[in-house]
This record gives sequence, C-alpha cells and structure tokens, in this order.
Amino acid sequence: MPAPLNDTALDQAFRTARTYRHYTDQPVPESTLRAIYDLLKWGPTSTNMQPLRIVWCTTPEAKAKLAAHSSKSNVEKILKVPVTAILAMDLNFADLLPRLSPHSDAQKWFVGNQPLIEESAFRNSTLQGAYFIIAARMLGLDTNPMAGFDPKGVNEAFFAGSSLRVNFICALGYGDPSTLHPREPRLRFEESNTIL
Repeated sequence: MPAPLNDTALDQAFRTARTYRHYTDQPVPESTLRAIYDLLKWGPTSTNMQPLRIVWCTTPEAKAKLAAHSSKSNVEKILKVPVTAILAMDLNFADLLPRLSPHSDAQKWFVGNQPLIEESAFRNSTLQGAYFIIAARMLGLDTNPMAGFDPKGVNEAFFAGSSLRVNFICALGYGDPSTLHPREPRLRFEESNTIL
C-alpha cells in the first residue's frame, strides 16, 4: 500500500497552491506541456474513456484567436500568460473504447445515445481537467481555470467540422506572487460533508 505523500507535496498540490491572474514572462517549454499530459493521463475516468483533448495556445496568434472569443476580463490574461490551454471534450470518445477499454464492450453503450455521450464526455473531461491543474502544480507551474468565454465562438474558431467541444480554458505559467490577494476561505468539513 502506498504511503501518504509528505507535507511539502501536499502543500504544492493543494494547501499553498494559488490561482494566479498575473504571471511572469518565464516561458513554459513544450517538454513541460508534454510532462503535464503524461501525468494527467493516468487519472481515472469512467471506462477509461479519456475524452479530454487539449489545444495549447502558445503563440501570440493562437492566444489572440482565443481572446477574441473571451470575456473582457479574460482577454489580458490570455494575451499575457505564457500558455492558455483549451480543454475540450471529444464527443467521439467511444470510437477509441475498444482500444482503451478492451476488457468490456463499452462502445455499444453509447451507440445512438447522444445524451449519454454528451454527459459522459463532459463529466470525464472535467475530471481530466482537474488532473491537468494538479499535474501542472506538481510540476511547479501555476494555473487559472476560466469560464469567461463564448463556447460557440471557441468551437467555431478551433474545432469547426470536428467532434471536439470546449469545456473550459486555463492559463498556465509561473505566477507572480506579488499580485496575490489574501487567500479566500474554504468551507469547513462540517459545512459540506455528511457521514452516514
């Protein structure tokens, strides 16, 4: 049985990690983007469906294309951060289930069931999006998940004619700690948990 991680690791992944709105100019190399994916891909999903697809906006052109479909408050963040990732879901994830889940006949569960496809893709790509954030933190980066964008515009700009649909976007880089405000509170265990 694995031993619990030490406090340093737990702090970096959760307790002292922060959401940054401002980042330094330090670039994030492609090798680090690959390392993030190579960690997050091991997180569990239903039937190992892995519907997450990521577009890493690293160039000024790609970031401007995304910013054009973002809320006013997110435009500057997207343009200035080293990387903004578009975390999308593949509605054709079931096509890969014979390879990804060879011990079950899971592909047939989704044939002709669009509501189940959309629900499963959204739920599991969101799970993978959370793994993305934790993987980035574990590799020494900071993130800012964002929902302020026009999904239709992003889908048309980046995924036209494909089975991909945006879930959320996330800034990625090395946060500037001088710009942080005091940490916001979290609910206590007693406020949000019930043990039966």
